[in-house]
Amino acid sequence: MTQKVREILAQIPLPLVGYGCLAEGADQLFAHELLAAGGNLHVVIPSEGYEGTFSDSDRNTYLALLTKAADVTRLRFESPSEEAYDAAGQWVAEHCETLIAVWDGQPARGLGGTADAVAHARKLGRTVHVVWPSGVRRA
Repeated sequence: MTQKVREILAQIPLPLVGYGCLAEGADQLFAHELLAAGGNLHVVIPSEGYEGTFSDSDRNTYLALLTKAADVTRLRFESPSEEAYDAAGQWVAEHCETLIAVWDGQPARGLGGTADAVAHARKLGRTVHVVWPSGVRRA
C-alpha cells in the first residue's frame, strides 16, 4: 500500500500539495509519504475536539504531522460527527485535482466515509486512484 501511494505521488507534477485530515491509518500514511516526496501538506480539521478522537499514539502522530503542515483549514463544526467528516471529505475532493483513496470498495459504514469522498470526487470529475488495502479481499 505504501509503495503504491509513493508511485502515484511520483507521477504528480510539482509543486505537490496534498490535502488530508490526518485520520488514523491511511491519512497519516499519505501525509508521511507526501512530505517525503517533497510535497506541502494542507490539513483539513473537521471540527473542534477532533484531536480527542485519536488513540494516544495516533494523536502524537497527528500532532507531529500538524506541525509540518504548510496550511490548515478548520471547518466550523462544534464537535466530531459524521457530518463534519463528510464535510471534510467533500472539502478535500473539491480542492484536489487527484484523489488517492485507500479503500476496500465497500459502501461507507456511516456518513463521511471513504466511499462518500470517492463518489464526490468522481462526480466533480477528479482523477481518482484507489489503493487497495493489503489483507482485504474483493467480494
